[in-house]
Amino acid sequence: MGEGIGLARLQAEMARQGADALASLTGNAVVAAELAASIARTGSLVLVGMGASHYVNRIVEPAWRKAGVDCRAETAGDILQQDLPVRPRTLVLVSQSGESGEILQLLDRLPHNSDLFGMTLAPQSTLGRTLPCLIGAGGQEVAFAATRSLTVTLALHAAALAVHGVGEEDLAAMLATPPLPDVDAALAALASKTSIIIAGRGELRGLAEASGLILMELARIPAFGFEFGQFRHGPLEALAPELGVLLLRGPGSLSAGTVTLAKAAAGAGSPPVIFDCSGEATIDGAVTVSFPPREGLGAVAAMLPALQKLIIAIAGRKVTGVGEPVRSTKITGIDHEA
Repeated sequence: MGEGIGLARLQAEMARQGADALASLTGNAVVAAELAASIARTGSLVLVGMGASHYVNRIVEPAWRKAGVDCRAETAGDILQQDLPVRPRTLVLVSQSGESGEILQLLDRLPHNSDLFGMTLAPQSTLGRTLPCLIGAGGQEVAFAATRSLTVTLALHAAALAVHGVGEEDLAAMLATPPLPDVDAALAALASKTSIIIAGRGELRGLAEASGLILMELARIPAFGFEFGQFRHGPLEALAPELGVLLLRGPGSLSAGTVTLAKAAAGAGSPPVIFDCSGEATIDGAVTVSFPPREGLGAVAAMLPALQKLIIAIAGRKVTGVGEPVRSTKITGIDHEA
């Protein structure tokens, strides 16, 4: 299938995502310190976003909890409908464009007893002008489906975590020199599937969810991201030869359950693909894409470029005009439908 402007934009974004993320990691010290001070003062952190921004929040949620912070990631849509219990907290509104409809609505009605911050790639946006923001380097993302914005927003969170005392040396190393393993065997295993389930644990859970979203956007097939345990609790019934399975395997406890899920998928006629940074032995019957042993956000940064490459390649087998949406827009506005 032919290449077009959508694919060219995706490739351009990905070509500079590592450098922009590294610049974002080191270029937000002042606001990151203010955010860390707020978290120490309120004792509670709520990360708010929509779409891919929400899933980046889901990636870093476990990292904040490991740092001893009472943290949760919520969609802006849920907060608009349900509000938040009234008590002091630090809220971070995350929107790469700074113009997401639900985020703009929240700016008009957030509780006054909250410490408010933002994260965006667009400093001149409504969000960027309204709140103290951590700003991603390189400007707003233009390609449809999040690639660079995922990587840069991940780095913004890491900048805030670093001030809070959580070092992410592995993340910086992976951003500077990401591993680029061959994904041809993974592509061959997944390209013919009519739907795909992606699963991971810890920080890799959010990466699985983000990857499912991107795959649906670009390949226009059903794709779902699960935590390993959630995959076992019911969705195993969907296993079939036409369903692809991609497992994101981390080290230690983040590897637990991988063997069980891999054997279940293989037994259903769909040998799984495993993106593996566990450092453990490979699993018989699976297609393994190996990465250097990493954990936490370093594991996410290690896998992300190869996942992007694989997802775009799958999409290239499914649709014409990869990255050229037919029903969506890059920035989703406010829904006024009754």
